[in-house]
Amino acid sequence: MRRLRPLLLLPLLALLPGCEAVVLAPAGDIAVQQRDLLVMSVVLMLIIIIPVMALTVFFAWKYRESNKEARYEPDWDHSTHLEVLIWAAPLLIIICLGAITWSGTHLLDPYRSLDRVNKGQAVAEGVEPLQVNVVAMDWKWLFIYPEYGIATVNELAAPVDRPIRFHITSTGVMNSFYIPALAGQIYAMPGMETKLHAVINRPGEYVGFSANYSGDGFSNMRFAFHGLDQAGFDQWVAGVRADSRSLDRETYLELEKPSEKVPVLHYASVDEGLFDAVLNMCVEPGKMCMGEMMAIDKKGGLGLTAVHATWPLVHDKYARRGEAVLGSGQSYVMAVCTPLEAEKAAVDAGRRRQELAVQMARSTPTEQIMGMGLARPGQSRLGEAVRTEVAATGWPLAPRIPAPTAADASAASQS
Repeated sequence: MRRLRPLLLLPLLALLPGCEAVVLAPAGDIAVQQRDLLVMSVVLMLIIIIPVMALTVFFAWKYRESNKEARYEPDWDHSTHLEVLIWAAPLLIIICLGAITWSGTHLLDPYRSLDRVNKGQAVAEGVEPLQVNVVAMDWKWLFIYPEYGIATVNELAAPVDRPIRFHITSTGVMNSFYIPALAGQIYAMPGMETKLHAVINRPGEYVGFSANYSGDGFSNMRFAFHGLDQAGFDQWVAGVRADSRSLDRETYLELEKPSEKVPVLHYASVDEGLFDAVLNMCVEPGKMCMGEMMAIDKKGGLGLTAVHATWPLVHDKYARRGEAVLGSGQSYVMAVCTPLEAEKAAVDAGRRRQELAVQMARSTPTEQIMGMGLARPGQSRLGEAVRTEVAATGWPLAPRIPAPTAADASAASQS
């Protein structure tokens, strides 16, 4: 009975034909080339693996203890022919694998535009790729079609034999955009844009999902991908446009909140510039975009002038939405000090406020927010601006400094 137990597993083999090896039978040209690269690499490695496994069994059988006729040579230590065979074959295979990997890495670069849509079929002249902006959320997928002005959630479609250019980002946790039938997986990261060029060559219904664990709803972070002919794709676009919903920034902020098992949603229109705002992490009203922040850094970085300009900006995705980052008033960090030290600190603070007011008055709001005219790191233009102002007006700074009152000194000493 113990010997017959393995036979009980035979009925399970009947279920294997229902498994679809989509990685080995893809429907997109890029995925086909990746499949061929995988198969070729495995075959080259099997040239070494199969003989080694066979010889292992052969040597174990030939030199078993009961085989008294086996040839035994305890003084044998070298064979030139055997050394050449052992080292030459793996070396040649490594060279072949290196050449295949190098060429495949460049030809299948996801950022590289397609020059063919199928084997022996080049991209027709004048054909523009279908652009799809992909946003990985918690835990759903948003697809925006800039060419058609529509958007969908958890549903993607593309016409057969037309190149597709994906622009991919994320709202928070890193995910991985993966449609096995179409092409390899590409990571989606917040504040960054990755790209993928691909094409679907066969109509059908395919599955896409996230291949990178991203939290509670990861298991259901899947979407349908429709490969359609041009007429079917046009009909699908018309169906999306027939929906009454519109994807503006307020709707997006609600959609962005974590949710699981979200059904397919269609949006007949999309707020212009929404994807760029998602990429720059500034969908919320008033929040500084990363592009603006980088422009300030390019101009020399955040100085005291730019700090005033950034006070009213909204920050923090969830915890402090709608509040100013630095508060609405001035704040000080004080140590235990004597009344004389407090008086000197108040005078110095008044002088710094006056110097800052001079520079603020000499710059426009646009220059303040873009950082124009600010000193580079390690340099200061406040003193130079004040000296220029004094030379132009002819009056000293001292009369404009408010004298500290007894109440200021008393409050500072108590601090």
